[in-house]
Amino acid sequence: MANNYFIFKQFTLHQEHAAFRITTDSVLLGAWADLNGVKSILDIGTGTGILALMAAQRSDAYIVAIEPDRNSFMQAGLNIANSPWHDRISLVNTTLQEYLISAGMLFDTIITNPPFFNDSLLNPDPGKAKARHSVTLTHRTLLDASLRLISPGGTLQTVLPVNEATAFTEMASSAGLTCVRRLTVKPTPHLPPSRMLMTLALVQRACEEKTIVIEKDGRHDYSDEYRSLTKDFYLKF
Repeated sequence: MANNYFIFKQFTLHQEHAAFRITTDSVLLGAWADLNGVKSILDIGTGTGILALMAAQRSDAYIVAIEPDRNSFMQAGLNIANSPWHDRISLVNTTLQEYLISAGMLFDTIITNPPFFNDSLLNPDPGKAKARHSVTLTHRTLLDASLRLISPGGTLQTVLPVNEATAFTEMASSAGLTCVRRLTVKPTPHLPPSRMLMTLALVQRACEEKTIVIEKDGRHDYSDEYRSLTKDFYLKF
């Protein structure tokens, strides 16, 4: 049975009550997101609190983390309260749609590991269905809300499967958000890309594109690039 907690170098995440457990996707996004000069961050769908806590470790920003699922919200609350950065993270039990109505500030960046699948079969677990499928947070809603919540020089930073990422980038472009950074993730050198990390901004400039391989020649034989990106978090690195 998988552990109910995950120990990082500077904080511990309990996950037994969250709708979804910690994933490599979130760790990659939390380590890769551009937080240079960022003073305010919105984490949409914080789950265990992982992205908010990784962002707090990497910056001095004030962070608002929202989570609609009550059990995940309670889990994130315990994880944040026991972290070194609890005084810089505000946790709110709300949907993005509800938060948008009451939002009183703009953010330098929005970071989110959003619902992935638009057209696949729903998970029979209602909590997991909401977390993994865009049944309550469509990609269009995420984009529209981001346009209203980011500051003029702000960014939206996210991760999606490759097919969804392509459609999302096209949708974002039509809404006025340009992809300025992209990291393509390959599980191994011989497998096709599985995920894409993106930084979207209101500015128009060429996209900085890179590729990362997670495992080189065998299970747990991690690439130097993956080790370098995540070494401030994983104990094994």
